[in-house]
Amino acid sequence: MAFQAAYVVDGARSPFLKARNVPGPFSASDLAVQAGRALLLRQPFAPDKLDEVILGCASPSPDEVNIGRVAALRMGCGAKVPAWTVMRNCASGMQAIDSAIANIQSGRAQLIMAGGTEALSRAPLLYNKAMVLWFAGMMQARSLGEKIAAFARLKPVAAFSPVIGIMKGLTDSMVGLTMGQTAENLAWKFGISRVQMDEFAEQSHRRVLAGRESGHYGEIVPLVDAKGNVYAEDDGVRADSSVQGLAKLKPFFDKKYGCITPGNSSQITDGAAWLILASAAAVDKWKLQPLGKISDSQWSGLDPAQMGLGPVHAATAILQRQGFALADIDAWEINEAFAAQVLACLAAWESDGYCREELGLSAALGALPRDRLNVDGGAIALGHPVGASGARIVLHLLHVLRAKQAKRGIASICIGGGLGGAMLVETL
Repeated sequence: MAFQAAYVVDGARSPFLKARNVPGPFSASDLAVQAGRALLLRQPFAPDKLDEVILGCASPSPDEVNIGRVAALRMGCGAKVPAWTVMRNCASGMQAIDSAIANIQSGRAQLIMAGGTEALSRAPLLYNKAMVLWFAGMMQARSLGEKIAAFARLKPVAAFSPVIGIMKGLTDSMVGLTMGQTAENLAWKFGISRVQMDEFAEQSHRRVLAGRESGHYGEIVPLVDAKGNVYAEDDGVRADSSVQGLAKLKPFFDKKYGCITPGNSSQITDGAAWLILASAAAVDKWKLQPLGKISDSQWSGLDPAQMGLGPVHAATAILQRQGFALADIDAWEINEAFAAQVLACLAAWESDGYCREELGLSAALGALPRDRLNVDGGAIALGHPVGASGARIVLHLLHVLRAKQAKRGIASICIGGGLGGAMLVETL
């Protein structure tokens, strides 16, 4: 069956707030609710007219189980609007959009709010195995003497050596590598230098600042915390970013031989993004004016140790299916998990060997025009709130296309576990 386009009616996102080694001011549901309420307030329909709410989130807190439902109720959608949560690591927000499209195509829904959220600053500290076993022993102790004996067996090293939740989440369980180590693999594979990574990172900050100055981030709605503080802009962007300054940072994932640093990697960030998707019938019923439409989508798998090349696999499948070359796409958004990872994607498309051996093509696909890629910067400057990023790049791509008066774009993202996702979006 041919892919039936779904219309993107509107969208909004929160500012992306950089984690600063303390829990941020907003939970994941707080972020989703504030961004979502602002979006719903400007629609011609009431929140309870939605057929469904779908929210992506990689690591909701224990008190936000089925965070999609929590957010929907807090946004005023009412008890009768079904809401649910999806998780596909870095592409959770994109998966929410894809799930919405599928339900619209099947006829089960006409109007859906879909997006993603994440509060990485609130990633938990977990007890290690030794402490878990100690607690279990304490629960079994009955007498005062048994409890005193259990306390005597407690080792301070175990008590004060928690498991850092975010590091566990960013480590592939199959190959035992952190996401940064997989990026190091790609840097070595394609000969990407430290200078190239830092130049790309500096460009990301510079493009975000230029985009902000030009008013290209109109999808952002401010956040207000419990104390009345207003957060109006992404706060991880650095006006003083320079290649010289970035060169001073030490490698983080391979301290002896590596080139991946915090400066040429995406930031640990909190944020949320939403899109409203509609069928043609819903567009007519509510007299909506869509930003554009999603015309195709693709999910692809690859070696988890090279997960950063996921965009190559997913986007190439769309290009082949639609009969497009790289240069036929007016604008690209490739999520900047790492500078090395994005540069590796570009190198893979230019490699005869990779395109033949991994993509089944007869030759290299060619060079992606750099002036069409992440024209307003990306996650290295903005941050990468895992559950939200896939939704953010789709939404921002539509704004880029409209600003450029262009026709089509591809948003793509690499996904921990060896996956890639991509969507073809078009203006009307």
